[in-house]
Amino acid sequence: MAKKSPEFQVYNSMTKQKEIFKPRVDGKVGMYVCGVTSYDLSHIGHARAYVAFDVLYRFLKHLGYEVVYVRNFTDVDDKIIRRANELGEDPKALSGRFCQEFLNDMADLQCLLPTHQPRVTDHMEQIKDMIAQIISNGCAYAVDGDVYFSVDNYPNYGILSGRKLEDNRAGERVAVDGRKRNPADFALWKAAKPGEPLWDSPWGPGRPGWHIECSAMSAHYLTHSFDIHGGGMDLIFPHHENEIAQSCAACSESKVNYWMHNGFVTANDEKMSKSLGNFFTIREVTKLYHPLALRHFLLGTHYRSPVNYSISQLDIASEAVFYVYQTLQDCDDALSALKDEVGVNGKPVRISPAAQECIKNFSLYIFQKKQQKQQQLSIVKSLVDLQKEVKQVLDVLGLLSSSTYAEVLQQLKEKALKRADLTEDEVLRSIEERMLARKNKEFSRSDQIRSDLAAKGIALMDVGKETVWRPCVPVVDNNKPDLAAQQENTHVPAEKGQSVVSADK
Repeated sequence: MAKKSPEFQVYNSMTKQKEIFKPRVDGKVGMYVCGVTSYDLSHIGHARAYVAFDVLYRFLKHLGYEVVYVRNFTDVDDKIIRRANELGEDPKALSGRFCQEFLNDMADLQCLLPTHQPRVTDHMEQIKDMIAQIISNGCAYAVDGDVYFSVDNYPNYGILSGRKLEDNRAGERVAVDGRKRNPADFALWKAAKPGEPLWDSPWGPGRPGWHIECSAMSAHYLTHSFDIHGGGMDLIFPHHENEIAQSCAACSESKVNYWMHNGFVTANDEKMSKSLGNFFTIREVTKLYHPLALRHFLLGTHYRSPVNYSISQLDIASEAVFYVYQTLQDCDDALSALKDEVGVNGKPVRISPAAQECIKNFSLYIFQKKQQKQQQLSIVKSLVDLQKEVKQVLDVLGLLSSSTYAEVLQQLKEKALKRADLTEDEVLRSIEERMLARKNKEFSRSDQIRSDLAAKGIALMDVGKETVWRPCVPVVDNNKPDLAAQQENTHVPAEKGQSVVSADK
């Protein structure tokens, strides 16, 4: 008997409520997420969407579902053509370059590769076939080589967004065309213009409109009916509304069971986007922060809520990731020591002749020692089980790196040094200066050294007679002594055996 997958709820943008997730086919899930238009480096608004749906993908796989995840590339579009013309570059070459850059960014953010990553230019036949079917079904018309979808002939237009037909705009990307039967009609096929990429079609040479690509490619890889369609909230209208209209006009049985949309990344409470010029690319952020810190920051807010871009929140996320990996490293070290002590590291435990004699003569003694060893083994097993569960959660969240714990900790320290504009040698010299000041009872001086480094995101910790450093959230107030400043302005958790807030006096 097949194992039943656990139940969970998703918020469906179509019904505006949470629903228990029930796949169309038991044990299998089809998911389509709208991808990027590849004409530039991706910004953290893109990262928000693809990290959110990567977690969903990982979670479904964790539950045991066989998932077919499709995420497309729009590799022919007005923006691509315009950027290629500005740079004097072939549009296809430019788009291909930025597709690869996007994949590099996704790998840095630990987003798993989707099952399929179709590109528009590789699916022209499917697109043209769908347009022909929509025309045949009376929901589209050709005008001078262009093809438009007729919203008047599709009565359910507005079902996702809730917009009334008379309130609809023609679309975000095109000006109103007087040849349209209704200003809200949108392009399925665009007639060729001089210098633009083109493909032959029954309506003349041209290229697809923006919306038709996703309808055609989702149907090609997932059939006309599938489980989940995702994207940013900005895609609800017009893109996803138009997708629904096109898909249903082409096939009356077309249906997506769950529409899911993530919230925006905002800058000063305004949506972050390339068109507004208020965006930060993923590369700009990961130049100073570990990709895991950016991922943690994006996951720190419910996926449907807006997340406001903030350096201070990135600092907090970076510190949290460091703490997680330091804890994992400490756990590994503790387990290694315990395993050595109780002889479960695969190393034979040697028993001397004298001990063997004791075993023969003092059975009670041996029984007591056996109990002690069993207790130690129980502790090891508990720690191993706990570590396994923690790593499993981190893996579902995409926060478990393929690098070693030590490597991630070192990478986080290197990013902290870069943000502080310091080298490790400079930090070590400051530590030596502070130790000398303490030796000479110059406590104000030693406090100031610690405060200066804390203001730059470098925390000093005294471990016995040694002082070590680690990244922290920068402390704003430089005038307070170490203890008060650490208590009031930072959340640096103490590492095993280390004091974060010990005062010099």
